[in-house]
Amino acid sequence: MLRTTLLAAVLAVAFTGSAFANSCPRHMKAIDEALAKNPQLTSQQMAEVKKLRADGESLHKAGKHAESEAALMKAEGMLGIK
Repeated sequence: MLRTTLLAAVLAVAFTGSAFANSCPRHMKAIDEALAKNPQLTSQQMAEVKKLRADGESLHKAGKHAESEAALMKAEGMLGIK
């Protein structure tokens, strides 16, 4: 019973990690497309969006997909991406 529970937990984490890993590039692409349209943001907001985008990519590459997605989603929110 314990082995089955442990196996289920490991599989859940493995699949969740790959789900986040696959969504990070989609978020980055959406942010890049929005930035290419020169959104109406203050220079401070633009700097924050670009920092969040860069942080999201770095975290993605480091395998920290949940943290990456959080940063990227914050940038998307600032850009009005739904």
